[in-house]
Amino acid sequence: MANQTATKTATLRAIPSVDQLLRTDVAKQLRSSIGLQRLTAIARQVTEEMRARAQSDDMIEDSKDTLLGVAVQRLNEICRGETLAHLRRVINATGVILHTNLGRAPLSEAARLAVQQASGYCTLEYDPTTGSRGKRGGRAEELLTQLTGAEAALVVNNCASAALLVLTVMAGGGETIVSRGELVEIGGDFRVPDVMANSGTLMVEVGTTNRTKLEDYRRAINSETRLIMKVHPSNYRIIGFTAAPELSKLASLAHDAGLLLYEDAGSGVLNDLSDYGISDEPIISQSVTAGADVISFSGDKLLGATQARLIVGRREIIDRLRQHSLYRALRVDKLCLAALEATLEAHRRGAIDEIPALQMLALDPKALEKRVRKFYRKAFTNTTETVEVTMVPGESAIGGGSGPTVHPATFLIALKHEKLSADEIEQTLRLSSPPIIARIADGQVLLDLRTVDPTEEQELFDAVIALDT
Repeated sequence: MANQTATKTATLRAIPSVDQLLRTDVAKQLRSSIGLQRLTAIARQVTEEMRARAQSDDMIEDSKDTLLGVAVQRLNEICRGETLAHLRRVINATGVILHTNLGRAPLSEAARLAVQQASGYCTLEYDPTTGSRGKRGGRAEELLTQLTGAEAALVVNNCASAALLVLTVMAGGGETIVSRGELVEIGGDFRVPDVMANSGTLMVEVGTTNRTKLEDYRRAINSETRLIMKVHPSNYRIIGFTAAPELSKLASLAHDAGLLLYEDAGSGVLNDLSDYGISDEPIISQSVTAGADVISFSGDKLLGATQARLIVGRREIIDRLRQHSLYRALRVDKLCLAALEATLEAHRRGAIDEIPALQMLALDPKALEKRVRKFYRKAFTNTTETVEVTMVPGESAIGGGSGPTVHPATFLIALKHEKLSADEIEQTLRLSSPPIIARIADGQVLLDLRTVDPTEEQELFDAVIALDT
């Protein structure tokens, strides 16, 4: 017992002080990137961790040099973790086009340039032609009306905020009718019933999970009804024995009863994408024609812009939404509007090949195969037997809650390693610079070039070759 106590005491005495740790060469190098105040706090955390380990007999080293080396290594590890925690570019080799965790739709070159130009002083709420105050988001709203045929438009920051704003303004204090089959929960814990409750409207469920008829809505209408809401199920689908009324018939029912129809269109699309397998996402102009009074849809999904919720509809309704105090809390900033304007301009020109997400979706299968085969041959030639590189057929995905049943055919680069497991290969790629995000299936790491920009291929190739060292 005496020996253990003596050993513990010696270890505690040998643990470097915060000041000693800050005087090391590594700490001096880290100071410029971390800052002295934060570096001091991390150094204090390191010494406290070491003292706790010594007190619990989990550390028995008593050499000052050894413990200083341990402390420096831990200091560098924590600082590196903080450095890697900031937002930074990754190479998306998963084949998921609208990968929610990776920021969904990548911006076009025009959108990136627009963001850069708007990052300083800009004409956010200023009209240089008159020298007077301008309208925030005016250009984006104008483009939205041109592209959808709606009378007016409004831009807010996300899906939940659009639903909250519409329900609060149009149905607060009254009832909103919605099909049971549309009471969905999508990413980020967005639940339709919760948003309805927060808006002050009383949710009235009609129909069943898989079948809701027009008569179900009709029977639910009473003097307290303010709104009928139709919700696109996003990444949730019911197939088989199902029924739902057409939007035009639902609009007629609502209007005959003196009510409004609100469609939460999920991702929504501006153009017909059925040639690429996307046939069950509402085309917003068709929803307008069908009679929906107000429609909301995403900016960062199949539209291909940044995160935003776009609201289009009848002018009197949009004006009411704009004038409500809640709108000010939900409006978007100048960078979002800049990216959105540039992307909408591309849609208006019909230049969807300028929009990365749609470009990936529309990739010619033969061209994609040729590109993957070229990469495979190059990687195969430059690796030894340590790394097994093969080319296999597979499927990509749309992601982001859009087209969940659509899986475009693709070709994959499959990786195996003589010494590393699939998990270890994936981790190595993920910790590279820039991080390469891949997927694992059947005991091998899979790389899908559909979501890898051609300008990133050399970096991906270098990371694959590095596995051979």
